[in-house]
Amino acid sequence: MDSVISVNALSKTYDNGFSALKNVNLEIHRGEILALLGPNGAGKTTLISTITGIVSSTSGTVLVDGYDNVTQYREARSRVGLVPQELTIGAFESVYATVAFSRGLFGSKPNPAYIEKILKSLSLWDKKDDQLRMLSGGMKRRVLIAKALSHEPTILFLDEPTAGVDVELRKDMWRLVEELRADGVTIILTTHYIEEAEEIADRVAVINGGEILLVEDKAELMQKLGKKELRVELKSPAASIPEGLKEFDVALAEDGNQLVYTYQTNQESTGITAVLQAINAAGLSLKDIQTSQSSLEDIFVDLVREQA
Repeated sequence: MDSVISVNALSKTYDNGFSALKNVNLEIHRGEILALLGPNGAGKTTLISTITGIVSSTSGTVLVDGYDNVTQYREARSRVGLVPQELTIGAFESVYATVAFSRGLFGSKPNPAYIEKILKSLSLWDKKDDQLRMLSGGMKRRVLIAKALSHEPTILFLDEPTAGVDVELRKDMWRLVEELRADGVTIILTTHYIEEAEEIADRVAVINGGEILLVEDKAELMQKLGKKELRVELKSPAASIPEGLKEFDVALAEDGNQLVYTYQTNQESTGITAVLQAINAAGLSLKDIQTSQSSLEDIFVDLVREQA
C-alpha cells in the first residue's frame, strides 16, 4: 500500500536527558484515517511535532509524500495541515483575515471561494468579520481547523481536536473529517475520546513511553485482541460456581443471578458449547443469554497496563 508518510528509526532526546521518542517506525497510508492513541506523556504530540518539523529529531528520518522533512522542509510542510492541541491564535485580527493570511504563508494564491467554503463548513461564516478575541473557546478551535485547511493540504494532523469543546463542534469536526477523507486527504488524529477513534479510524497506532506498541487495522485489532463475554442469566441464583465450571474462565455475579464466561475471539474454539453443557449438567436453569465484545478502549487499557 502507498505510504504518504514514512517514519524511520525516529528518536527525540531533550537536553535534560528525557527520551520522548525511542526508535519509532511508522508507515502512514495515503488516504487513511489513523488514530494515534496513548496516555498523557506517551509521546503523541512530540511525534506529530517532529513529523511536521516543529520539533527537531535527535536521530532518524521522516519522509512526507517522498520529501525529507528536514532537507526538503518547504515541500514537505506544504503538504501538511496541523491543528495543534493548544489555542494559539492572535487577538485583534478578524476570522477571515487570519485564515486567508495562513493560506498566504504557504505561498498559495488567494482563493476567496475556498476560504468561504472552509468557514461555512465549520459554521464560521457568520463570524468572518469578528475579531478573534471576541470568540468562545469552541469557535477559536474552529478557526485553528480552518487555518490548518487554508492551503489545501493533502495530509491533516489533528492533535486532540475535540478536547474540551462542545458536542456541536465534535459533530461538525467528524463530519468534516469524513468529507476530507472522501476527497483523498490523509488524516492522523490523537484523541482521548477512544469511542471516536473506534467510530472513524481505519487503523490504530498505540504509543506509550515514546515507543510504538502496535499498528493494526482497527477491525483486525479488535478481532485479535478483543475479548468476548457470554452472560448467562439464571432463573434462580446460584450460591457458588459449580464444580464442573471451575475449569473455565467463569465468574459469578454478586447477586448469584449471572454467570459470566470470558473467551478470546481469535481462538479456534470458543468453549461456549462446553460451558453451556456444564451449566446444564450442574442442574442450573437458564433465563437469558447475551454476548458482548470488548471495546477499543478496553484493548488500549490492557495494552498500556501490560507494558507498565
